Amino acid sequence: MLILPLKTQVIPSGSLPRSPNKLPFHHNVSLTVSLTVGTPPQNVSMVIDTGSELSWLHCNKTLSYPTTFDPTRSTSYQTIPCSSPTCTNRTQDFPIPASCDSNNLCHATLSYADSSSSDGNLASDVFHVGSSDISGLVFGCMDSVFSSNSDEDSKSTGLMGMNRGSLSFVSQLGFPKFSYCISGTDFSGLLLLGESNLTWSVPLNYTPLIQISTPLPYFDRDAYTVQLEGIKVLDKLLPIPKSTFEPDHTGAGQTMVDSGTQFTFLLGPAYNALRTAFLNQTSGVLRVLEDPDFVFQGAMDLCYLVPLSQRVLPLLPTVTLVFRGAEMTVSGDRVLYRVPGELRGNDSVHCLSFGNSDLLGVEAYVIGHHHQQNVWMEFDLEKSRIGLAQVRCDLAGQRFGVAL
Repeated sequence: MLILPLKTQVIPSGSLPRSPNKLPFHHNVSLTVSLTVGTPPQNVSMVIDTGSELSWLHCNKTLSYPTTFDPTRSTSYQTIPCSSPTCTNRTQDFPIPASCDSNNLCHATLSYADSSSSDGNLASDVFHVGSSDISGLVFGCMDSVFSSNSDEDSKSTGLMGMNRGSLSFVSQLGFPKFSYCISGTDFSGLLLLGESNLTWSVPLNYTPLIQISTPLPYFDRDAYTVQLEGIKVLDKLLPIPKSTFEPDHTGAGQTMVDSGTQFTFLLGPAYNALRTAFLNQTSGVLRVLEDPDFVFQGAMDLCYLVPLSQRVLPLLPTVTLVFRGAEMTVSGDRVLYRVPGELRGNDSVHCLSFGNSDLLGVEAYVIGHHHQQNVWMEFDLEKSRIGLAQVRCDLAGQRFGVAL
């Protein structure tokens, strides 16, 4: 079992790669983990993303990216030729297939939120995770600069792909499960690779991972897909037909648990039902921002004005996502999100922290990390299920000897 502290940091718009069937929008908070790579070890900081496969590091030191991995300083670094089985057989799930560069090395291209792309070569090196040394771990050594920005982006050296693809970090390590817990107060947390032996905690409720063996155009087979069965507001189930939550014949409409996405996005019919119910429950309690031109992150169009003098939000209705066998309840301040830097006179702007996938042109439900705060999230690959339980993540961190 390996235990790593998690940190969150603000990341500028469009700086993280999203494969084409992921959300083309701007993150502004990411979960990062620190480790060392290479011989001798170099410090890196990686964003944890359960929604993507290939882990990668910035390998091209520029003014924009002072925190990079320098392969020339590592004696254990190895490039991967395009003739190798890793390049020919294990890159088939990449959104853009791997290719061969002029040096006959395996070349990968990643697509980004701002529609630019990043290029680099597949390579392997030793990753020092906690007290373990993992040699020969395959990752992307990215050498193109793709972000117009900036200070925050340079704090992170790369991304740790954690989905079910064969080249993801967790697949390569062969761990039967991994877990994470994100604190609701300061967004710190912990990532636990391997068996957690959570006997001290509340029992987890499990929801099975949905698998479709046939390749479908809109279904991401490497994602952590669960079955959303309903949405409750104040414990009352909304009148949404079950079929709304079922993927269609093209694979559109799957529900993905994605730590690389901040908020939760619902397909139009489900979003509209939630929006209407929430609006009804908060009428007379909160003032709606009547501005059709303001849509937070391009998908969140229910926003409220809260006086700056008001320190505490009024009691808000809880929203519960009902999965097969488990529930995730979003309560208190996490139901709304204060838009940073957005002021209207003496009011701050708070938006419902659920967005409309349709406004983004995305054919999926996506459960983001904002709603996973203070939820123990266990990804059980062996038994093909996700376990969850409401816990105080700062206390969980203390149990595992991680100061959060």
